[in-house]
Order: sequence, then structure tokens, then C-alpha cells
Amino acid sequence: MATNEAEAASIPAEFPCDEYVIKAQVLAGGRGKGHFDNGFKGGVHLTKDPSAVPSLCTAMIGNKLITKQTPPGGVPVSKVMVAEAIDITRETYFCIVLDREHNGPVIVASPDGGVDIEDVAERTPERIMKMPVDIHTGVTDEMAKEIAVFLGFSGSSYLMNQCTDQVQKLYKMFLDVDCLQLEINPLAETPQGMIYTADAKLGFDDNASFRQKAIFDMEDTTESEPREVEAAKHNLNYVQLDGNIGCLVNGAGLAMATMDIIKLYGGEPANFLDVGGSVQEGQVKEAFRIITEDDKVKAILVNVFGGIVNCATIANGIVNACKSIDLKIPLIVRLEGTNVDNAKQIIADSGLAILSAENLDDAAKKAVAALN
Repeated sequence: MATNEAEAASIPAEFPCDEYVIKAQVLAGGRGKGHFDNGFKGGVHLTKDPSAVPSLCTAMIGNKLITKQTPPGGVPVSKVMVAEAIDITRETYFCIVLDREHNGPVIVASPDGGVDIEDVAERTPERIMKMPVDIHTGVTDEMAKEIAVFLGFSGSSYLMNQCTDQVQKLYKMFLDVDCLQLEINPLAETPQGMIYTADAKLGFDDNASFRQKAIFDMEDTTESEPREVEAAKHNLNYVQLDGNIGCLVNGAGLAMATMDIIKLYGGEPANFLDVGGSVQEGQVKEAFRIITEDDKVKAILVNVFGGIVNCATIANGIVNACKSIDLKIPLIVRLEGTNVDNAKQIIADSGLAILSAENLDDAAKKAVAALN
């Protein structure tokens, strides 16, 4: 792995091999067909010339890679992986994903690997197999053999046995590390009759972070929006947007509705922020801090329906947050539900210039009007 020019220069001597593959390490697919903001083409390169490795690495490091799966401006490349290239005679695709429709894992396989699976699905859908897996029985020998045959590894018992073994082991790993997605592209065959998981992308269940600490400690947040990373530390669900009305809401559905009605009245939400049902006063304070760190925010709308959450908890958090950060922009608050009368009294007694709203419609109108 190279993160700078010096590390890149040392790789050929420390890691001699016949052919190298150099890959930009970013959390997006389509790297091979991507391009960099400096004009360099491709986030994946092959070379048999050891002297070319450092220059290929430095052409990527520190620049933004733009692919079909990145934002339009690309994502920064801070690491480049250098590995030994293998000769590949055939490329297939194998994936396990948790699927809501099937209420469990589904295996997706195709004999056409090494390319964007979306393109295969669009052009030749018959070349894709989808196989739901019963979480209680797992991947049986018969299921693994059926997948191996579909992928084209039935030419010899050696290939068949390799493929079925790898399919079952990959499924076991999928369960053991709490994956949401395990994608192998390509699952490759070599001239020597070996099957390799030549490239992989894994996604993990955030709810399992307590038992997968070693994996989550490896998380690279350099490509993420800093406020989103900060919010996650406080168990807040935050997504940065481009508007100027900050939103603090409990519940994802209510948060979406709040953003929609802001837009209905001519405003633009600056963020999605769901504080959740078990929010504490300290989290409300952190939410306000994160929202107000966005210079584009010119007003804040708080919309809380207290079912699980106690409105008084939100009210105390709002008052303490306003005092601690010395809030200078308009704040509109709509509270309804559990302990709402006490919550409204807390806000009224605070002496702060907080605009109360009777309902979501009223709150959105007031938030948009406060910008003028």
C-alpha cells in the first residue's frame, strides 16, 4: 500500500513480481474506466515494468477519481494498492446481499464478470442468477454446485469443487462478519485451473459495530463529509445538503416530510438530521452545533413528534444548545406529543427568541419567511 511518493518508490524493490496491478483505494466501483481530475485516465493499471510503478501511484495519490459511482467532482485518493497481477482466462461475478424483498440473503451470480453488473442486467438479464438463501439452512452443497454450473466451472471436478468450496466459505464469512453486501468481481479462473477472488467489495451492518470492532476501526472517513462523520460519533443520522434551512427532526419519515414541505413553500433544506427516538439532551446540543457549523444555514427548523422521545428532553437540549453556541439565526420549533406542555413551558421560560409553530405547515412557512 502506498500513501506517498516515498512509499511508492520503495515498492518494486520490496515487492518484486512479474506483473503488477495498481489500484486506487476508494469506496466506489468503476475505477478502471474512471478518470482523475488531473487528466490521468483509469484508477486501475497493469504493468510489467517495475520502474513504472512509482509514477502510476503518484499520478493517483492526492488527486480525485471520478467514476460512475462517485459524486460528479470525484473522491480523493489517499491510498493506492499494489498487488501481484494474475493471468485470467475467464471472469465471473458473485455477490451475496441482504435483500429486503426476500427477508434475508440473496446470492447474485453471473458468468459475465469483470464488467459493471448493472450493464449485464440491462443487456442480458438471462445471464444473471438470483438465489435466495434460507438463513437457517445456509448454502447447501446442491445450491453451491448449481451456482458453480451457472458460472461455468463445471468443466472439471477440480474446478467444480473449488467453486462450491469458495461459495460456501464466502457465505460463512458473510455471516461471521455481519455483511450487508459481499461482492466478488471478478471471481476469476487462471490458466492453471485455479479460482481466485480477484477483487472484492464488502459492506457491513452498522448495528454490528459492537461485535465487529476490529473491522469498524479500519474505517476510512477521508472520503466522507466531515459533519456526517462527526454526527455519527454522537449516534445522529445526518446527511449534508445544499440548502439554507437546517433541520432537526426525530424519525426518518418525519425528516423526509419536513424537507418536502420546506421545498413546497419555496425553501431548501440544508440537511437531513434524524436524532432518533432515544435522543438525550447532549445529542441535541451536538446536533445544533453540527448544523450551525454550516455557513449556508440561515435558519433552523426543529420538528419533533414525541412518541418515544420526550419533548421536554428536546426542549432542554434546545435551550442549552442555544445558550452554549450563542445562536444568532432564527429558530423555529414545532413540538407535539409526549410531555409537550412541559416542553413548551421550558422554551417560554428560557427568554430566548424562539418562534413556536402549531404544526408542520406553520413551521415550514415560518422557516421560509425567516430568511427574508
